[in-house]
Amino acid sequence: MLGKKKKAARGSDDRVLLQNSVKTLVANIRFASIDNPVSVIAVTSSIPSEGKSTISLALAQALAASGKSVLLVDCDLRRRALANMIGSHAQYGIYSVLAGQASLDEATVETDTRGLYFLDCEPHIPNPVDILASRRFKALVEQMRQEFGYVVIDTPPLSAFVDGAVISQNADGTLLVVRRDFAKRDEVLASYDQLRKADANVLGTVLNYCESEKSEYYYSYYNKDGKRVRKSGGSSQSAPKMPDVPLSQRAVRPAQPARPAQAARSVAPAQAQAQTPAPEPVPAGLKPLPEVEQPADSTMAFLKQSGYQPRAGHSK
Repeated sequence: MLGKKKKAARGSDDRVLLQNSVKTLVANIRFASIDNPVSVIAVTSSIPSEGKSTISLALAQALAASGKSVLLVDCDLRRRALANMIGSHAQYGIYSVLAGQASLDEATVETDTRGLYFLDCEPHIPNPVDILASRRFKALVEQMRQEFGYVVIDTPPLSAFVDGAVISQNADGTLLVVRRDFAKRDEVLASYDQLRKADANVLGTVLNYCESEKSEYYYSYYNKDGKRVRKSGGSSQSAPKMPDVPLSQRAVRPAQPARPAQAARSVAPAQAQAQTPAPEPVPAGLKPLPEVEQPADSTMAFLKQSGYQPRAGHSK
């Protein structure tokens, strides 16, 4: 019984830490976008299982809590996950909207969080990159931007497909989720370089799965007397005192030079798909997507640089 109580308390602490961390993330996004407001945010990662979908949902909930209307979009057309996390399964998804079978309003559903709405994607969507690189998808993102205060788009991992980089071209900013002690350094650098080659506005990285218990500061706060009080009710300690140094004598850390971009790793799965000439069949119940216009020049240049060629069924 005692073990269950400790486990429940730990789970509650983790939720509080996540909420506080995401609030800080929201504040940082706003600080970074004072001159150029960010309303459409793409969330991606280097490899699977880094927690990008969890961060997408938590970010959308935090933005909605601030009083804004927020649309959370599952654009991981390869492996959708948000519907199960939210517990909401809509009749229509993003493919139905793009195909003209449903309007954005019809496909969007409310969630348990006030002000948060969700747009799902259908499973087994054919030719995802061609759809995401189309002008039809770009127009849909613009419509979302006009109808909601914020749009949070969950994308596939960058190491497996170019989808995330293509989506980032239509977003105001992109967050790269990095799981601690999980993704390799070269994988993270290659993903960052892929976003830069796509001319994405990388807002920063989100370090996920941090071991918070290693620092008591995560579980404590300072009272008005300068005592650190643990939330668990344990003993308090005095806050560390900073030396009283005049402002003019305080050292200022020099800015670090930017790290040169690493060579992007080739996207083997996407290249392998590019060798398949015939378009994939449309799942039962969905009509084929109308012929879409050729992607914009910048998107096409990036796709060619990544080794991807549009399928015959989606090009003119």
